[in-house]
Amino acid sequence: MSLLFSSYTLNSPRGPLELANRIVVAPMCQYSAVNGEAADWHLMHWGNLLNGGAGLFIIEATGVTPEGRITPACLGLWDDRTEAALKDKLGRARALAPATPVFIQLAHAGRKASSATPWNGGQLLAQDQGGWQMVAPSAIAQLEGERLPHELSRAELKQLIADFVMAAERAQRIGVDGIELHGAHGYLLHQFLSPISNQRQDEYGGSFENRIRFPLELFAAVRAAYQGVLGIRISASDWLEGGWTPEETANFAQQLKPLGCNFVHISSGGISPKQSIQLGPRYQVPFAKVVKEQSGLPTMTVGLITDPHEAEAILQDGDADLIALARAFLYKPRWAWEAAAALDGKVVANERYWRCLPREAQAVFGSVKVGQR
Repeated sequence: MSLLFSSYTLNSPRGPLELANRIVVAPMCQYSAVNGEAADWHLMHWGNLLNGGAGLFIIEATGVTPEGRITPACLGLWDDRTEAALKDKLGRARALAPATPVFIQLAHAGRKASSATPWNGGQLLAQDQGGWQMVAPSAIAQLEGERLPHELSRAELKQLIADFVMAAERAQRIGVDGIELHGAHGYLLHQFLSPISNQRQDEYGGSFENRIRFPLELFAAVRAAYQGVLGIRISASDWLEGGWTPEETANFAQQLKPLGCNFVHISSGGISPKQSIQLGPRYQVPFAKVVKEQSGLPTMTVGLITDPHEAEAILQDGDADLIALARAFLYKPRWAWEAAAALDGKVVANERYWRCLPREAQAVFGSVKVGQR
């Protein structure tokens, strides 16, 4: 039997959550919110991907404060207005698709905030052009010549934890099944982990133990407030000499486990434009393997995994427990259907689509029947 199409259970204080298969739609920023509010684009986008057959769908990076957004068009969850918009669009999208667990990625962009949307260049916005003051562990710019971020004080760190907790409580009210904290791709939590961006002189900077202190405190606070599945996305390597390493990632994951971490989602990079990433199929899988083996946590792997047989091999080798895809799902929203056909798996589909399968893939939806006069 295909492991990719076998079920998988994630535990939480609320109880076990069973995923129908091991395919995950990874968070993908859409830069389509209005003042942080989910819009019609999200309704269409989420409804489309929720009909794709994946076992789990994760909503894009969602700012816990307005200043925590990557761009002015990023999704937010910081007040009643943004909560109501997200609840409305998500509820409507879920009503149009088979029952699928949904997680949300809670995030703060730190020094990478105040950026233009990618199709407008993606660079730092001036404050008189809709930008704002960024914050970070240290007053070190992301790119040379940019204005410096504000170094967060201890009091501001406590407020940020409160902001994440409040967003988690809102997510719980909305009814999402899980939360993924964003600790990857050069955003705020990653900025604390990496010695490239964290050069503080207090108890939150310097040694490995100090650099992981704030992310651990934040995780523990969110865990205390949220009863669903809770995990974190981590960049396992900065791909840069003197940066964050896979060994540190595994150690960090080990320390998250007793705090009630239910999964880790392993990616890499994003802390510096000087990174030298060695791209290729499965290029981040070795990182996931190390973290899985050393932490024992349920582990997602992601990055240039596009072939169903390749995804299956990763699971068969024991290198990860879940396979996350992002852009592959934008290009092929029914990737999971094709994978099921290739691996003799099955997916649940909306009955309106039952008649669409080609002759060679008739078993993908199981024993469904349609009739017509």
